[in-house]
Amino acid sequence: MRSVRLRLLVLALAPLVLLLPALLLLGMTRWTADYDELLIAKVESDLRIAEQYLARIMATTGDELYGVAESTSFAEALSQGDATRDTFFAEKQAELGLDFLYFLPKDDAAQAAESWPVIAAGLNGRPTTELDIFSADDLKALGGDISARAEIPLLETEAAVPTDRTVEDRGMVVHSASPVRVAGQDGVLVGGILLNRNLNFIDTINALVYLNAVTGGELGGTATLFLEDVRVSTNVRLFEDVRALGTRVSAVVRQAVLDEGTTWLNRAFVVNDWYVSGYLPIVDSFGDRVGMLYVGFLEEPFATAKRDAVLWMVAAVAGVLALSVPVFFLMARGVFAPLERMTSTMRKVGDGDLSARHGGVGREDEIGQVATHLDDLLDAVQDRDQRLREYADELNERVAQRTAELSDANAKLEETYRQLVMSEKLASIGEITAGVAHEINNPVAVIQGNVDVVRETLGKDVKSVKTELDLVDGQVSRIQAIVGKLLQFARPGEYAGYEQTVPLDRVIADCLVLVDHVLSKKQIEVKTDIQSAPSVKADPGELQQVVVNLIVNAAQAMKTGGALDICLSEQARDGLNGIALEVADRGPGIDEAMIDHVFDPFFTTKQAEGTGLGLSISQALVQRAKGQITVRNRPRGGAVFTVWLPAAATEKTAAE
Repeated sequence: MRSVRLRLLVLALAPLVLLLPALLLLGMTRWTADYDELLIAKVESDLRIAEQYLARIMATTGDELYGVAESTSFAEALSQGDATRDTFFAEKQAELGLDFLYFLPKDDAAQAAESWPVIAAGLNGRPTTELDIFSADDLKALGGDISARAEIPLLETEAAVPTDRTVEDRGMVVHSASPVRVAGQDGVLVGGILLNRNLNFIDTINALVYLNAVTGGELGGTATLFLEDVRVSTNVRLFEDVRALGTRVSAVVRQAVLDEGTTWLNRAFVVNDWYVSGYLPIVDSFGDRVGMLYVGFLEEPFATAKRDAVLWMVAAVAGVLALSVPVFFLMARGVFAPLERMTSTMRKVGDGDLSARHGGVGREDEIGQVATHLDDLLDAVQDRDQRLREYADELNERVAQRTAELSDANAKLEETYRQLVMSEKLASIGEITAGVAHEINNPVAVIQGNVDVVRETLGKDVKSVKTELDLVDGQVSRIQAIVGKLLQFARPGEYAGYEQTVPLDRVIADCLVLVDHVLSKKQIEVKTDIQSAPSVKADPGELQQVVVNLIVNAAQAMKTGGALDICLSEQARDGLNGIALEVADRGPGIDEAMIDHVFDPFFTTKQAEGTGLGLSISQALVQRAKGQITVRNRPRGGAVFTVWLPAAATEKTAAE
């Protein structure tokens, strides 16, 4: 009873207890992700505002400097004495808010252009403004207190890259240069603003970015200018009234922004706390990443707001569940008893007792109707089960019979298909062979006839070329034999092979003479290991054809300067003595996906050269001699073809 009740309760309460929290989790996850994306979008927008302000400062500085360079008052000052000129520069420097302003005559500007691209651009007539890093010596050369203002002691910072430096004495400068074209006074007007400790600059960025008092005031909006990873101008607080000048950015941010050149839009640890941060790499006039521009606001207020929202929604769901479950138990109490009886009946049916019934449940409502219908359905199920069992036995018998018939038919179909493919290939070979034999025999007959004419013409002098003429005769006979064997391969029923006892080592030696030009042309070294072995019973011309084909294939598989290994040894197979001939090249080997097809007619890996008949014919000739031909790849590269033939005495004994 308790188990049935428990299952029904779980079934009924699962959508409420599981689905509602799951939906809450899904909704909170999506809301949190959207909330975080909104914060990232906010800080990205803030970073773009800061970037635009920095660009505006640079553009304004360049425009104002260009205006001075083009003014008549500047031209007049250049034409007067040094005292007047110095007074003019001091007034303009103060008026424009510059930290330095000076004029470089053309020759001095040309020398300075070698060190500063900004001055080089101004010398070429292009007003240019960039951010540049001035060394301590560069700052001292400018005079005044600019060098002292740039110097910032470095403070040990958590999570920063370790360093041995104790002070940052370089300066990040808005560096601007404008061309000067005054008669007799051509050159470059150079000015700049030091950004180290430039709190007005960074506070202006902060005011522009965080106009909203909620995000910029109460939640701690901050902005910072970095020289490499050192804060040289910031409103981030180290203590309540102490700015975090000299502190450094975390190693992970430095890696992403300075080393990789990406824009950081994520949470980051800033001095003492976590901020939703944006870091933008700053590039100098040389194209190097020399610093970063940062804006961000405290993460904690937003994290607290998210946490409070999650807790409120979790409490709301828990309250709904706490009220819903007891109400459900009260309403479902009258349903459990009849359902448990029906469950018990179904358990018996499930155990195989199709005659089990629960009878009436004493109710006229929907549950009572379901109970009555269930008994009727069980009656129908019991009847159909009996009939289905009978049908199943008959069907299984028929399926088994048809499966066996289909299996036999499929096997016959596959065998017929293979035979048909081979017949088609052999038919093609027969057609080709007839044409080839005709085309070859005609010129061979001409060659043989002319050799005979040479013999008759030379008369007694024929002895001087007898060896050569005999060699021609032998090769003509070999051509005729090869043509005959090709026809024999295509239509073996029309020919009968000529067998004799052949020492295989002599066949190999003859073949090496025949293919010497092929091996010499490719500078292939032949290494032989010819052991004492019995003779074989076969057609000498056929064996010569097989060996020549294997050697030529091996030579074609190797690049110039390879090595060919030929081994002959005695070897027994299936209780029969025999001889094994191995022809091994040192080429790339044969693709494992193709190695099972190399003996198929018309299969070739030399699409522009071969016909695909050589190895197929060789296999037919070896099998005709009651032998076997196999191929494998060498572990160190190359392919090995092995021809095994039974020894003459063994073959004779087996025949008897």
